[in-house]
Amino acid sequence: MNEFEDLLNSVSEVNPGDVVTAEVLTVDNGQANVVIDGTGVEGVLTLRELTNDRDADINDYVKAGDTVEVLVLRQVVGKDTDTVTFLVSKKRLEARKAWDKLIGREGEVVTVKGTRAVKGGLSVEFEGLRGFIPASMIDTRFVRNTEKFVGQEFDAKIKEVDAAENRFILSRREVIEEASAAAREEVFSKLSEGSVVTGTVARLTSFGAFIDLGGVDGLVHVTELSHERNVSPKSVVSVGEEVEVKVLSIDEEAGRVSLSLKATTPGPWDGVEQKLAQGDVVEGKVKRLTDFGAFVEVLPGIDGLVHISQISHKRVENPKDVLSVGQEVTVKVLEVNAADERVSLSIKALEERPAQAEGDNDSNNSEKRQSRPRRPKREAKRDYELPETQTGFSMADLFGDIEL
Repeated sequence: MNEFEDLLNSVSEVNPGDVVTAEVLTVDNGQANVVIDGTGVEGVLTLRELTNDRDADINDYVKAGDTVEVLVLRQVVGKDTDTVTFLVSKKRLEARKAWDKLIGREGEVVTVKGTRAVKGGLSVEFEGLRGFIPASMIDTRFVRNTEKFVGQEFDAKIKEVDAAENRFILSRREVIEEASAAAREEVFSKLSEGSVVTGTVARLTSFGAFIDLGGVDGLVHVTELSHERNVSPKSVVSVGEEVEVKVLSIDEEAGRVSLSLKATTPGPWDGVEQKLAQGDVVEGKVKRLTDFGAFVEVLPGIDGLVHISQISHKRVENPKDVLSVGQEVTVKVLEVNAADERVSLSIKALEERPAQAEGDNDSNNSEKRQSRPRRPKREAKRDYELPETQTGFSMADLFGDIEL
């Protein structure tokens, strides 16, 4: 009885809510048996009271001989024995300390670890304290799959702390936005129109490619991707590829940068005079047809125009009547204008004018001349003056020498 009374007296020195130091005696069956310093009272520290990770190995957290600081939760008396033990928690003590550290820290940025994807967002841990990041606050774009953040450590801003309600809300998006704003300001300070910069293809759309310039995404419109016409962005670049681009325009207020990829690569018209000259006869392919002629590709990226009047010696009502897209043709170069990026071509210049066509033309011209009504010849203007009546001339004076 005396020994039992001594045991109860020692137990009275330990109360729920106390923060005590304990030594780990043994680790077995997913729990650690400890003895509270200065009391001789034993306690039980389970894996659940060590960490929120249900799949963790307790041996990775404690081992025999370790000294740990724990929070006393409640007293446990054995059913079949007179032993008295206490359930203790290291996790809850750390959580209490974390809450104390969080009070008044709204707006600060802390490092958290993603622990579990939950409905509406992501559960995180900060110094043993469980927090929550709503899905709308995880990234600048809405994240549907939050599983990818589980196990990751990242910075988040404290939005709300309420220890009484066990409410701890954070935002990762604001950290990203602030970092992006700082990076954007730095990038814009270094950009200038006409400069050539290096970037990484961030994403592709139907209208172009967005290039990450180190905090600012610039757009290369589909028309500025290549010297070739009607190309798709994915046929020119790929996500993650590093490219050199030329800055066309900057709108810092709107956060927009227009870029050109083709401006940094040699164009098909560069040095075209050495590749093509007036009088050359070359092979080409019909690329497109219009009402006024056909565009024929004579060099990669260089289309020349065969005007409708240069297609054939015969009259052509519509180029589609005699040519088709993809058709191989032989053409003669009539003119090369590199400054205006224009080449004039002719198909009929390589064909001999049909003799029948010439006879028909002469006959037609003769018939036209014969069918024209002749204009009456004008009589030559006579150069004489009639006598004035006041001179006194009579008919006898004019015709006096004529015998009647």
